[in-house]
Amino acid sequence: MVDVVIAGAGPTGLMLAAELRLHDVRTLVLDRDAEPTTVVRSLGLHVRSIEVMDQRGLLERFLEHGTQHPVGGFFAGITAPAPADLDTAHAYVLGIPQPVTDRLLAERAVELGAEIRRSEELVGLTQDDDGVTVELAGGARVRAGWVVGCDGGRSTVRSLLGIGFPGEPSRTETLIGETEVAADPETVTAVVTRVRETQKRFGLGPLGDGVYRVVVPAAGVSERGAPPPTIDEVRRRLRAVSGTDFGVHSPRWLSRFGDATRLAERYRSGRVLLAGDAAHVHPPTGGQGLNLGIQDAFNLGWKLAAEVGGRAPDGLLDTYGAERRPVAAAVLDNTRAQIELMSLEPGAQAVRRLLAELVGFEEVNRHLTEKIIAIGIRYDLGGGHDLVGRRMRDLQLDRGRLYELMHAGRGLLLDRTGTLSVAGWADRVDHVVDAGAPGVPDVLLRPDGHVVWAGEGSHALDAALARWFGPAAPEPVAAAPGREQRPAD
Repeated sequence: MVDVVIAGAGPTGLMLAAELRLHDVRTLVLDRDAEPTTVVRSLGLHVRSIEVMDQRGLLERFLEHGTQHPVGGFFAGITAPAPADLDTAHAYVLGIPQPVTDRLLAERAVELGAEIRRSEELVGLTQDDDGVTVELAGGARVRAGWVVGCDGGRSTVRSLLGIGFPGEPSRTETLIGETEVAADPETVTAVVTRVRETQKRFGLGPLGDGVYRVVVPAAGVSERGAPPPTIDEVRRRLRAVSGTDFGVHSPRWLSRFGDATRLAERYRSGRVLLAGDAAHVHPPTGGQGLNLGIQDAFNLGWKLAAEVGGRAPDGLLDTYGAERRPVAAAVLDNTRAQIELMSLEPGAQAVRRLLAELVGFEEVNRHLTEKIIAIGIRYDLGGGHDLVGRRMRDLQLDRGRLYELMHAGRGLLLDRTGTLSVAGWADRVDHVVDAGAPGVPDVLLRPDGHVVWAGEGSHALDAALARWFGPAAPEPVAAAPGREQRPAD
């Protein structure tokens, strides 16, 4: 029996596996595909996901394979500079293809002891008070304490649970792929610049050696389960939209995606949970999907590990859905808005021009940018100090960077004066006494870096420790007078 079975070896499932293994949770990842996908559906990491990687000591790996780009101009492709003084030490976007992200996360999960099995499709599950029995396509069964469905927008896990997935079907479809291009780079640039003045769902981006990433609106919406487009279909759509097919040939891969927008009615059913696209789907506008899933996993991992380990306070696991579902709903709304603003209809174009004017105001630009890069999120943790519920940015302390102290996935008390204590919780929470970073109060951070207490007195601190990390451990029994306590042989 394993502690947790994760269905789906995409970025959400792999990030979750790594988080669980930080806490010695026996973790098995199942994926129906024999090999990792080569389809590049996502092109990078936004600021909050970059912070997540930094908090777990993974960022250097990603930086080796990525390219840093300026923040700005995300919302519906409206040109805008990065807002000044963003609340982060990582004010950039990291361009990195999704297959590389998947590989790096898989390597991390395996390093920590997770098992990944490919060509293993989950087709059934039954749960009881003690665990979940997972049925695989070949007839084998696996017994687990918990199951997490990270198996995409057409999630088998979600369907088996009977969890509703309300929303809107696709109204538009886009063709995407990587192909060689015969046209010279100057011609490609000139045509793309002209077409993108109005059609924001169009583009050809060079990848090197004459290969381009091609994005073009489809003629209509395909039926569910339609095969990938052919190169001839891509050529026809390029000619229809831009007047030329650029001589595209020899595709590496081709795919299609729609703008369906749906949100699971709940994220948990007993011992089974949903994360990533299994819980929410939306248009890829703004590049938020992969990032949203990674951040789901970052929120869920330590909570599920505490539940498995028997140290979770009452209701901790339910805060996963309570916190992350509203975040997903907000992403669905901003992608809906962006799709409308990218329409060629006169009314939508008028609203787009108006919003482009408003983005010229710093606070509007900051608000929309923070929506996309996810650093403006504040979980509703009951009020108090303005920091409570927010993630703490990286800080330079006397003893090093804050994020460097969070690699183990434990809670952390930043004590500026050395007058506080985590006695009773030291097995779960690190106590860091450091007077660096002037102007920052004492703070208690969850393993995901969100603040749950800030400088409000030791009694409130103990209450926050108990709420998020469970009851205090009993004090060790003192040795009898005149006798020394020794470790057992």
